[in-house]
This record gives sequence, structure tokens and C-alpha cells, in this order.
Amino acid sequence: MMKKKMMAIAAIALGVLGVSCSSDDGPPVATLTMEVVGLETLTNGATYEGWIIVDGNPISTGKFTSTANTQNFVAIASQLEDATSFVLSVEPPNDTDPGPSDTKILSGNFNGTTAEVRVTNVIGDFTSVSGEFVMASPTDTDPDNDQNGIWFMNPNGGSPVAGLNLPTLQQGWKYEGWVVINNVPVSTGTFSSLSGVDDASPYSGNQTAPDFPGEDFINNAPSPLTFPQDGDVRGKQVVISVEPNPDYDQAEPFFFKPLTGTAGQDLAPALNTLGPNGTGPFGTVTRPN
Repeated sequence: MMKKKMMAIAAIALGVLGVSCSSDDGPPVATLTMEVVGLETLTNGATYEGWIIVDGNPISTGKFTSTANTQNFVAIASQLEDATSFVLSVEPPNDTDPGPSDTKILSGNFNGTTAEVRVTNVIGDFTSVSGEFVMASPTDTDPDNDQNGIWFMNPNGGSPVAGLNLPTLQQGWKYEGWVVINNVPVSTGTFSSLSGVDDASPYSGNQTAPDFPGEDFINNAPSPLTFPQDGDVRGKQVVISVEPNPDYDQAEPFFFKPLTGTAGQDLAPALNTLGPNGTGPFGTVTRPN
């Protein structure tokens, strides 16, 4: 009889313990699924991070580096239910900021259980972009070096205008021009304004540059190139990329390149064109019913 009583007491104790453990596990959680096409591997230690927006506040769903089309996040079920939107950001190396960076690459509002996430909502609309450039070296006094310069402008009969048709970028991003020379991507400088000088001119000469993004490849060539010998732009691939700002990897273009093209053989005032190269990653985020 005593043995049965002891067993009953033990069973009650275990039942109480089980309830306590269950409550200590925290609130119920649920899975949020993101299906996105077009993400590529980030370089130099940067990561992606997902966020749900609840009552206007960002709540992290976790960082990741995988570029698989499907990503699953675990979040508190009640917060998922209350979330009004989803944001995917690019976080810098060694990130310690508890909030999202300004460099948001995708976002979308929930409509029921699904949010369509697009670049359009946080970077810009790239559905109707185009570009023109000329080859000339206005910062160099040598008249025979025009093939060593590229300027994203249209001379327009002596009244030059911007050669790029691109949307104004949101905070956290800048444009950057590139010429691929002997398999080395060489920057022409970052810029925000399509009609204004860009942020740097490390390779140009000492003469006045046009008020447009561009570069002359005359001096201080990056290894293993030598300027002006290797600075001939003709026949080279030309790229306009969208770069995180601040830029965590200045040696390589970011994977989103809305304009690309190949320089021809004719120098200024002849125009070369850049064509659209995609509107960026896109996808859907789904929460439980």
C-alpha cells in the first residue's frame, strides 16, 4: 500500500515538472518561409538578415549566407501573426547593430499569409533603365589618349547631358561604374547623381573633368595593370552596379548590375550604349495561416 502511494506521489510530481518545463520553453514559435530568386553570395564577410516589422519595429528572423532559393526562419508565432511586412537587409562584416542596416535589398507588405518582396520597394525601379557613354580623356593633355577614358554622358552637340537613365537610389546604396580590363574590374567611381562628378578619380589626369560620372585611365593603375598602356577601354566590358553604402568590398562589383555593355571602337563624340541586365532579386515570404 505504501509503495502505491509513493508511486502516485511521484507521478503527480512528474506531471507538475512537465508543465513547468513547457512554460519555461517560451512562447510558441512558427516557421516563416522565404522563396527568392536572384540572391548571390556576399563577399568579405557580409551577411543577409531577415526582419519582420511588428508595430513599426523590426524584429530579426536571423542572419544567413546561403543563396538557396528557399530559406526558413523560426519566429515567435504571435509576432509573425502581427507582422505587417518583411524586409531583407545586407549586413556588414562583424555587424553588432541590433537593428537593420540602411542597405535593404528586398521588402514587401503582407497580404494575408504572403508578402511579395521586391527590389522596387527599397532600392529603386529598374524596369526602364538605359545608358550611353563616350570614350574620351578630358583630364589628360595627350590628344592621342582618348581611348583611355570613359564618361557616362551624351555630348549632345556641345551641351552635354547625362548618359544614364537610372532611378534615384534609396539610402544605403550607390551606383558604381566599372570597366573590366584584362579580367580586372576597375572602378570609375561611385556616384548618386547622374549629372555631377562622382566620388573619386584615382586614375585621371590633372585637367578638369566633366560634371558627369566617369574616369580616365592614365595614372596609378591597380595591380597587375599599367596605365596608360592597359587603359584602352575599346572592346572592354562596361558595367553599372548598385553598391552597398558603405561599401564593404571595394575591389569587386556587387552582384546587382542593372546596366551592362561592351565598348565599341569609335571615340567621342560617338556614343556607346548600355543595356538593361535585370531588375534584381524577387520572391515571396509566407507565414502560417
